[in-house]
Formats: sequence, C-alpha cells, structure tokens
Amino acid sequence: MPDPRDALYAQVQRRMINSGDWDRILEALAYKLNESGWVDGLHDTSKETARAGDAVSVSKLIENLGPQARSSIPQKCGSLAYDVHG
Repeated sequence: MPDPRDALYAQVQRRMINSGDWDRILEALAYKLNESGWVDGLHDTSKETARAGDAVSVSKLIENLGPQARSSIPQKCGSLAYDVHG
C-alpha cells in the first residue's frame, strides 16, 4: 500500500515548483554547500576515488560516495538539505 505521505510530498513539491520556491531553496542550499567547502571536498574525494580504481562509472561513484556525501553535509546546511531532498 502506498504511503500517503508520498502523495502529499509530491503535491507540496509541485506547488513549490510552480511558485518558484523550490528553485530558491535549491539555490540557497547550493550556495551554502559551496560556501562551506563541501562541494570542493566531495569533488576532490570523487577524483581520488576515480583515479584509485579501475574504470569507474558515474553511477558507481554516486553509489559509493552518496552515504559519505550525505553524512558530511555541514550542520548549518543539513536541515535544509534533508528537507529538500527527503
């Protein structure tokens, strides 16, 4: 049975997209993550991982680095990130 929260989430997301709020929140999040050095850190880790192994696909990098990326989100950005991306 589908979770009723999924339908509510989709409805709220659609309204936020239509109003432009979704893009404003994503821009604010991207700015804060970049400002904190999180983006550069993740980029460096991705490059090191790709260089260390055999031919690594982007999907494999995402699978391997996703948990680390989520857990390393600075606290000042964290609540916004999880609110936006579930």
